[in-house]
Order: sequence, then structure tokens, then C-alpha cells
Amino acid sequence: MDSKTIVLAGGAGFMGQSLAKYFRKETDYEVIILSRQAHASQNGISYVEWDGKTVGKWQNALEGAEMLINLAGRTVNCRYNEENKRQILESRTESTQALGEAIQKCEKPPKLWINAASATIYRHAEDRAMDEETGEIGSGFSVNVCLEWEKAFNAIDTPHTRKVALRVAMILGKGGGVMTPFVRLARLGLAGTQGAGKQYVSWMHEYDFYRLTRFLEKHETLQGTFNASAPNPIPNKEFLKKLRQQVGVMVALPQPNWLVKFGAWLIGTEAELVLKSRRVIPTALQKLGFTFRYPHVDSAFKEILER
Repeated sequence: MDSKTIVLAGGAGFMGQSLAKYFRKETDYEVIILSRQAHASQNGISYVEWDGKTVGKWQNALEGAEMLINLAGRTVNCRYNEENKRQILESRTESTQALGEAIQKCEKPPKLWINAASATIYRHAEDRAMDEETGEIGSGFSVNVCLEWEKAFNAIDTPHTRKVALRVAMILGKGGGVMTPFVRLARLGLAGTQGAGKQYVSWMHEYDFYRLTRFLEKHETLQGTFNASAPNPIPNKEFLKKLRQQVGVMVALPQPNWLVKFGAWLIGTEAELVLKSRRVIPTALQKLGFTFRYPHVDSAFKEILER
């Protein structure tokens, strides 16, 4: 290839579109997005169809790529019935396995493969922070998905492709993702404390997530598993208070546990998404010298809402 290429598997969603935007804005890389649906190519971003399960012609997109970032996986914003649980798990493990097989067949495989994982792998933690060395793995369906996901990734042998798994926290950014419903609730006066409000929220600004992928690309000896989360997780009560301050609507209706659970049932999702305490810190990355442009949620909210 004459030009450098970044491949984003499952990149049609918010995180993929965010990364594509920054790569096109700040580098001369071409961006290829592997998507289950056809999209017209534009602004240096091209789309290649894949099924997320089996190796096909899309494998050609990986040839000579600088970096492959896998973001594929069915949304967890749903009820955890048996069919949805099956799709959540298989969409992650099957796409990971398919990418691994494709890399193994490449004549010139990608230099770096970053596979998304999830910070929810750790236990409900209000007492102390969880990092890569001392963090305690939790239990239950969501944690089992994380374990199987990482197991599938780690089992693939790619001798010519460096591998990094990122346990990603909630990504905050403009134009999609969790910020859209959060801001809407705040403006309606509904972004009050959820549950007891003591449960921690781990998060990361979208630009820091992009900067992290460049950091991993640059440091060619890095491999293994890292927490992709800002260094200052914050209790739900404070998180929502700071959001309301930035939105400028301080009136808020608190949501006790029963109301959160009822509301989750009403809109077809799981209360765990807001009631589980995710107190995750990026110790390993900080030891390696990675710095955050947005280490505190105040500055993250301010940048996103002003932009």
C-alpha cells in the first residue's frame, strides 16, 4: 500500500465514527471500516462489508494495515433474555476469532491489533479502585462475557501482529454514545442521583481514547491488557451533579433503586448499566507515561458541551 491504513472493525457505531473522525483530522491515514451494512465511502473513509463471523473478501482490507481496531459487538443496552445474551456474547467472540483467522492468512498482516474489551470485568467496587495488577474480577453474565471475549482474543497466535486488549470504560463524546441521553435527561430535570449514588462511574473522553490508540501504535513493544479509563472515576451522584452544572439545569429528580429498575424495564434495558460501581483506573498506562488531556470529568463535559 502507498498510504497508511487504519481498519476499524465494527466501526459504524459511535466509537468507530469518533476514531475515524480524529484519524482523518490529525493524520494522513486512510480509514477502512468493516461494517455489516453497506455505506458510501467519503472523506477518506471507506466501508467494506463483513458478517463479523467468517473470513471473506474483507480480509484484503487488513493487508499491510498499520493498525486494526476491533470494536465489534452487539449493544448491551437491552434486556438480558437468553437470545440477547447469546447475541451479546457471540458477536464479540465470533468477530474476534474471524479477525484472528484473517490476520493469520494475510501475506502482510497488520502491525498492531487493538481489541476492545470492557472495564465491567471487575467486581462492583465502591471501596477501592481496580487496576490491571490488583483489580478483582467480578461475577455474573456481563463479567462472563468479558472473560470469554478476552479468552478468545488471547488464544489467537499472531506472530507478526502485536496484540493489545483495552478494557474500555464509558466513552464520553459529542454526537452520540452515552452523552446524548445523559444531556437530554439533564435538560429535562431528570438527571438526578441514580440509586444510592455511591456507585462509581468510570469514563474516558473520546479524544483521549484516540490518543491512546496512537500511543500504543508509537510504543512498539507494548502488548497485553490495559484499562482504557480516565484516572479519576467519580461517584454517580457527583458525576450527574457536574453534568447538570455544565448543562445549566440544577433541578433534578432523584431515582432510587426501585425507580431505576422500573425505568430500565420500561425502556427495555438493564439497571446494572447504571447501578454497578465501576471504579477503574489506568495504572499500567500511567506508569508507561501516557497522559490524559481530560483527566477530570469537569473538563471533559465542558469541552464536549461547548464544542
